[in-house]
Amino acid sequence: MNTIGVLALQGAVREHIRAVEETGAVALEIKRKEQLEAIDGLILPGGESTTMRRLIDNYDFFEAIQTFGKQGKPVFGTCAGLILMANEIEGQNDAHLGLMDMKVARNAFGRQVASFEASLDVTCFGEVFNAVFIRAPYILESAPNVEVLATYQNKAVAAKQGHYLCTAFHPELTDDNRFIEYFAQMVEQSKQTLAS
Repeated sequence: MNTIGVLALQGAVREHIRAVEETGAVALEIKRKEQLEAIDGLILPGGESTTMRRLIDNYDFFEAIQTFGKQGKPVFGTCAGLILMANEIEGQNDAHLGLMDMKVARNAFGRQVASFEASLDVTCFGEVFNAVFIRAPYILESAPNVEVLATYQNKAVAAKQGHYLCTAFHPELTDDNRFIEYFAQMVEQSKQTLAS
């Protein structure tokens, strides 16, 4: 049985826990860095990226999450989690965790459309996904090894780089669990690879 943790410092933690459990995996709220040793994959949920970074630092998670990713264990960032994963943020000198080779823009769709839904063509599903955006970021630039999975208005809003996955939207706020299931499959593949 795979165990997927949700960083439980801020954001849509309960919704992610429910979505993970619906995939058949074990879901665990991660409140201490020592708990990372008990999980096979980690979700960084939506929230407010600056606040989340401060809490990550306060609870001594920063290096622990980076090490978790460098071990080859999958990490999935949604909305603010996408910002945390980027190695460059527009208008900021410092990035956060720097797990993915991409530059992102925060709150990028503006106040007038701060929250909205959109039907996206997602390459890994081959069909439409109804996405919920809330003051969402997007990916401005990415390295060649970053696979863009979906775009909205010609802006990249979902991507994968090896065992890292990110979305600018909130897949946990819909009844469509395909992104969470996709991540659960990444976790299963990673677990098999790391065990061999």
